[in-house]
Amino acid sequence: MPRIDSEKFYTSAIEMHGTSAKGVNWASKENQLLRFEAILKLLPSRLTNFTLVDAGCGFGDLHTYMKKKKRLPKKYIGIDSLQDMYSIASEQTGEEILIADICKDKLPNAEYYVCSGALNVLTKFETRLFIQNCYNSSTQGFIFNALLGDKESETYNYMTSVEIAKLAKELKVRELIMRNDYLDGDITVGFFR
Repeated sequence: MPRIDSEKFYTSAIEMHGTSAKGVNWASKENQLLRFEAILKLLPSRLTNFTLVDAGCGFGDLHTYMKKKKRLPKKYIGIDSLQDMYSIASEQTGEEILIADICKDKLPNAEYYVCSGALNVLTKFETRLFIQNCYNSSTQGFIFNALLGDKESETYNYMTSVEIAKLAKELKVRELIMRNDYLDGDITVGFFR
């Protein structure tokens, strides 16, 4: 069972804040952009030969950021489980957006999968399924960020570097990169093949 009702969690944020960073429950636009930049640093500098899937794409803000930075992949695909996110991301990006449950649905194959923020409200079990499915659907790697720590919360999901390293070992990740030098209480992780 989910930690919270994610549809209510995000729908109420959209109603209060519109299609802004706070509309997808980011503390601020600045925090969102710091996370995006941390993800881009782990991707190849040229993405024009790759397909990239944005798992839990929300409004497609990562696509907008990548476009602004001139770092768009050959093909971008967004995936989200909520109809509102699908509609807004489709309109905002003009790219292929899919509705899927990333924890259990078959996902399209791509060189890279990325995820920014979508793990924050999952249970530990859902987080494992989400990461495993994204990693297994990538041919080069999966880059994600998460809340760093061992806190217990009724709303948010935290991960420790030990938990992440253990999961990487279980998934037979060839190269593990962890960065937590950009935002207090946050970590960006690369699972590379």
